[in-house]
Amino acid sequence: MIWLKYTALINACSNAKKIEIGRYMFTGIITAMGQVRSVTKTGDWQFEIAAPWQCDHLSLGASIACSGVCLTVVDTTTDSFFVDVSAETLARTTLSGWQIGTQINLEPALKLGDELGGHIVSGHVDGLASLQEIEALGDSHRLVIAVDDRLKAFIAEKGSVALDGISLTVNEVEDSQFSVNIIPHSWTHTTLGSRQKGDRLNLEIDTLARYLARMLDVRFEQEHK
Repeated sequence: MIWLKYTALINACSNAKKIEIGRYMFTGIITAMGQVRSVTKTGDWQFEIAAPWQCDHLSLGASIACSGVCLTVVDTTTDSFFVDVSAETLARTTLSGWQIGTQINLEPALKLGDELGGHIVSGHVDGLASLQEIEALGDSHRLVIAVDDRLKAFIAEKGSVALDGISLTVNEVEDSQFSVNIIPHSWTHTTLGSRQKGDRLNLEIDTLARYLARMLDVRFEQEHK
C-alpha cells in the first residue's frame, strides 16, 4: 500500500518537474537503541555512538537514521560508529543537546527487498516538536505533541509522522497539536519510554504531504502568473 500511494502521487505529477524522494530511505521502524559515547566540538561536531551491532562491519559512508536524522558513518570501532554533524543540522534538530549517555533510536538505510513496515522516511527533519502530555492508557501511552504553526497543515488524522525517527500514526489533530498512541513494544524499545513533558522531538512530516503541498504551491503560482 505504501508504494501504491507514492506511485499515484508521482503519476499525478507527470507534467511537473522531476521528484526525488531521496537517495537514502528509512521506514521509521527502530531496529536498535544506541548511546552517545563521546562528543567532539571542533568545527563540525563529531559524535561516537555505541550500538549493539558489529560496527566495524559497517561501510564507511553508510547512512544511519539517528533519532530521525540521516547521518553518515565516517569511522567505526568494533562496537561504535562515528558521525559528523554540521552547524545547520545542530540548529534544526535536537542533536545540539546530545551529550555522553544520551540514548538514540537507530535505523540503517533501507535495502532493496527490505520490508516496508512503517512509512517512507527520508531522515530530513522538518522541525522540532514539543511533548505536551503523557497519559497512560492501559498498557499503552498517549502522547500529545505540539508543532510550529508552519507545520500544522501537514499533520492529518490517521496520517503518518516520524518522531525521533519512529513511524507513528496520528490519532487526533486539534489546531497545532496532535496525539499518537504508543504500544508497549515501542515504549520499551525506543527512547520514547524515557521522554518527559516538555522534551523536544525531531519531527519529519509524511513525504506525501510535503510533495502535495509543493504541487499546490506550483499550481497556484502558475495560475496567478
